[in-house]
Amino acid sequence: MDPLAALLDGPRAHGAFLLRSVLTPPWSLRIEDRAPLTVVSVVRGEAWIVPDGGEAVQLREGDVAIARGPDPYVVADHPGTPPQAIIMPGQECRTPDGGHLTDYADLGVRTWGHGTDGPVVLLTGTYGMEGELSKRLLAALPVLIVLRATDWPTPLVGLLAGEIGRDVPGQEAVLDRLLDLLLIAALRAWFDRPDTSAPAWYRAHDDPIVGQALRLLQHQPAEPWTVAKLAADTGVSRAALARRFATTVGETPMAYLTGWRLALAADFLRQQREATIGAVAHQVGYGSAFALSTAFKREFGVSPQQYRTRAAAG
Repeated sequence: MDPLAALLDGPRAHGAFLLRSVLTPPWSLRIEDRAPLTVVSVVRGEAWIVPDGGEAVQLREGDVAIARGPDPYVVADHPGTPPQAIIMPGQECRTPDGGHLTDYADLGVRTWGHGTDGPVVLLTGTYGMEGELSKRLLAALPVLIVLRATDWPTPLVGLLAGEIGRDVPGQEAVLDRLLDLLLIAALRAWFDRPDTSAPAWYRAHDDPIVGQALRLLQHQPAEPWTVAKLAADTGVSRAALARRFATTVGETPMAYLTGWRLALAADFLRQQREATIGAVAHQVGYGSAFALSTAFKREFGVSPQQYRTRAAAG
């Protein structure tokens, strides 16, 4: 598993919020849902996306934008159009003064807006990620990413547009996978651009030695890794691996492994509610519940059990 695939395994869509908006100018939506990650694509017409405190960016047909939360932003026909609707957590929609919306209506399966023949059609997919692995991905992203259709032609926007309005058995799973594909393809295209500051763990994948070491650590976190063992498995000396890994990734192999194990443990604590702390510890390479608890509290400030309790309550 390569670094991007490993990190994207956390934000996999499971019943993600998906909506097709059919709009007629003037229109403006202020997004305050605090979602960690949102994908917006333009199927027809044009739109503007305006991050709070950032520059307005125009989106044209086929363009894809990725907005990193939780900061609010506006999507509108023009940056100067006052918001007509506020999208709040849980996708609750209100007017700016807190009233009920009257200008936007339910237009069918996963579709809302002013009318079915509006000149602007947007697709919105919202991820509700909470895991520690997801935080590593989010930390690598700017507030807003825009991929132009002219620079990055993809059939995925059209595929998602064709499927979003269907109401058939298994459709939710189909839409989740299409949204995942669109997100992964878009992030990969953005990270691969020479003018972007891709995170070190992504660039390191191209290194024949460090990339292999990263895959070993991520795919087999429970192994009793040492720098010497990792060097032997990658075919270089211990000193060479340690130096090259630190230069490429920005931290030592063991520091990276510790962070990876603890991030995995945090996600397992959320996902595997019936697993004991000891079982989680063994899954991620700690010899006992005590060893995991000591490292976990040092990293997160709470014990694994406290973390699990808070996650269940939140």
